[in-house]
Amino acid sequence: MRTKLTNTLVVDDSKAILIVMEAILNELEMSETTTTCLSAVEALSKVKADINYFDAIFTDLNMPEMDGMELIRHLGEIGYCGAIVIISEMDPKIISLASDLAKQHNVHLIGNLAKPVQLNQVSTLLTKIVQLNSHTLVKERPITRAKLITALKRNEITPYYQPKINIHTNLIQSIEVLARIVSNKDERIILPSRFISLAEQCELINEVTFTLLEKACVDLQQIKKQLGNALKLSFNVSPRQLDDLDTPNKLLDIIKSHDVSPHNIVIEITEQHALSSYTQLETLNRLRIFGFGISLDDFGIGFTNINQLKQLPFTEVKIDRSFISHIETDMFSQVVVSSLINMTTHEELELVAEGVERPEELAYLKHYQTNLSIQGFLFSQPKSKAEFIPWAQNWIKTATKTKKN
Repeated sequence: MRTKLTNTLVVDDSKAILIVMEAILNELEMSETTTTCLSAVEALSKVKADINYFDAIFTDLNMPEMDGMELIRHLGEIGYCGAIVIISEMDPKIISLASDLAKQHNVHLIGNLAKPVQLNQVSTLLTKIVQLNSHTLVKERPITRAKLITALKRNEITPYYQPKINIHTNLIQSIEVLARIVSNKDERIILPSRFISLAEQCELINEVTFTLLEKACVDLQQIKKQLGNALKLSFNVSPRQLDDLDTPNKLLDIIKSHDVSPHNIVIEITEQHALSSYTQLETLNRLRIFGFGISLDDFGIGFTNINQLKQLPFTEVKIDRSFISHIETDMFSQVVVSSLINMTTHEELELVAEGVERPEELAYLKHYQTNLSIQGFLFSQPKSKAEFIPWAQNWIKTATKTKKN
């Protein structure tokens, strides 16, 4: 993952705030260049000049001529895809509404800085911005089309597994299937960031997806024998595959051939791309009619607002790691997650916090008295079946003992 931003824009009608922000960004060395503007009108013109130039925009709310919310709306209209942070002390209700409005404007509002601005606050938000950008930026050079075709021919598409764990019982609720290419020659592992986008571009995503699902269904039988029959598999489907009305039938045929019920499979759809076409919505509906669970993955990085969550046929929502990272000190993330917990509890949706990597994050999430599941490196990195089963058996034994005590 890239560890710093290339270009950052700070917008505030106070020269003092601009000087402080520029000094903090320089001290943190997480932004190569910082541009400052005393007005939102000037800032908007700079963004329009090159829509992809700025990785992040920090903006005040209360400014003359054009205020911060108006700037955010205009950024959405021109298709700005970077992160946006508000520099303002915000009431929780304002945070919640601003976050929802930002999604309706198709922009990524991911936090707020209270005045006077503190270095540690900026550092935390820059980390979140880098995480947000990791969804769209290329971390490593993609493999070639020829190499992907060879991997498919050699049957090297391999499922890896990562658990979702109940925050209160510590028991494994379900298991996410993650794609890897594992070389038959030297067992070298290629991560999905290097081949999933390529597979979409080359129209090979069905081959990758269906091969992975076939293998995961075979593994599920053994996993259930070792760990228990209540486990479900979560499985990622590309948003592009939702444009194919036959996708539900194809998925159903595969799992039925392995005697797996659709009730044991949760289809994860990333929120990075807006779900809007009638074809996509029909595909989602047919998946639910067939009995598949539907999870909205990476909630927070895309444009599905809470009202849409009530209307679409999701059974689970996964909070993106950028809202979990340092949540114990980030009021913006706390308000967004609290609103989501209230909504999912009322709508009887499962809720998963992804990317839990620090004990402080886990401790804060435990304060929510809800049936939350958690997923992240704090518990387990994705593992092959051979590694995952013994890890899970040991985890279950430990969790059971802890529960009895």
